Amino acid sequence: MPFEQHYLAGLDLRGRRVLVVGGGTVAQRRLPRLIASGAVVDLVSPVITPAVQGMVDAGELTWHERLFEAGDVEGAWYVLACTSDVEVNAQISEEALSQRVFCVRADIAVEGTAVTPASGTHDGMLIGVLAGGEHRRSAAVRDGLVAALRDGRIADQAAPPVGVALVGGGPGDAELITVKGKRLLALADVVVADRLAPRELLEELPAHVEVVDAAKIPYGRAATQDFINQTLVDRAKEGKFVVRLKGGDPYVFGRGFEELLACAEAGIPVTVVPGVTSAFGVPALAGVPVTHRGVAHEVVVVSGHVAPDDPRSLVDWPAIARLRGTVVLMMAVERAGAFATALMEGRPGSTPVAVVQEGSTTAQRVLRSTLDSLAADMEAHQIRPPAIIVVGPVADIASLEG
Repeated sequence: MPFEQHYLAGLDLRGRRVLVVGGGTVAQRRLPRLIASGAVVDLVSPVITPAVQGMVDAGELTWHERLFEAGDVEGAWYVLACTSDVEVNAQISEEALSQRVFCVRADIAVEGTAVTPASGTHDGMLIGVLAGGEHRRSAAVRDGLVAALRDGRIADQAAPPVGVALVGGGPGDAELITVKGKRLLALADVVVADRLAPRELLEELPAHVEVVDAAKIPYGRAATQDFINQTLVDRAKEGKFVVRLKGGDPYVFGRGFEELLACAEAGIPVTVVPGVTSAFGVPALAGVPVTHRGVAHEVVVVSGHVAPDDPRSLVDWPAIARLRGTVVLMMAVERAGAFATALMEGRPGSTPVAVVQEGSTTAQRVLRSTLDSLAADMEAHQIRPPAIIVVGPVADIASLEG
């Protein structure tokens, strides 16, 4: 087993010139962290990948469209030789060595004067692992360390978070919460949970965590928004870290911004963690893309909590009906027939519809229908909330592609 002889150090490259030679996929993988470090990156290569071109177009680096030339290393603090030509990489490394500039060789690591560790991030920390050139080993250890930190198997002595975190839990499947959302949930003293938040995640909480039920049952019992807001503020003022765990995304018909405003008014700091919205995630898991080339160039998400003719409605239903793309209806089960009628003012009754009940969970059900049959089909199949209704050609994309 090789001995790792390198000295692991962190370089402050902010505002300092870094030379990268080669514009292929190897450079493409190394460039994002260099850019994020604040380095002034000069890239020398006759050709570059489309992704690297995007970085150039965004002004994140300077591209010199040519081969490496003697003198390119001058003024650089750090050099990466990423070409596919061994002789050119050797020339770059030799010039860097002559100027006492550390150089990474992507082709033959041991021939360079520096190596790039397998690196990962966790809550503001940068973690690097070197394993004597055994890249798979260093990557595996890196992945294990980051995962252990994220799920609490390795104690992190960082200052505990404060205030409130509005966390989008995704459409229901516990594995669809974001990495950041799950990490903050593991640090919570109090969790204020929606009915549609991933229930399995609550079971994983330590015994000392207080769980507050903020369920809003359709057409039944519901925690008031004032109660939820006050709970967030009160628990945070007690010095506890509060996670408001919501289904989907906090800001997509989730009243998340109302809760943020309540906390801000009370002087409580808030962290917002977006989630996978059920408006897009649930159809995707049911085989329905909300957009598709040549089929739908628009997608509109509409709340169905009030009927089209309700004076409280803010939706321009005639305009929605005239659109040719996709309409996603949320919270619309009770009034599905009324919404179908409104949409048929501008769309044919044969317009395909897909209804996905309890999407992403083991109880998921999918109903295929059309606008003119929607109400009857939903009643016949006893569709109940939560369900997402997708209207438009994408709801029957399989037949279009066939």
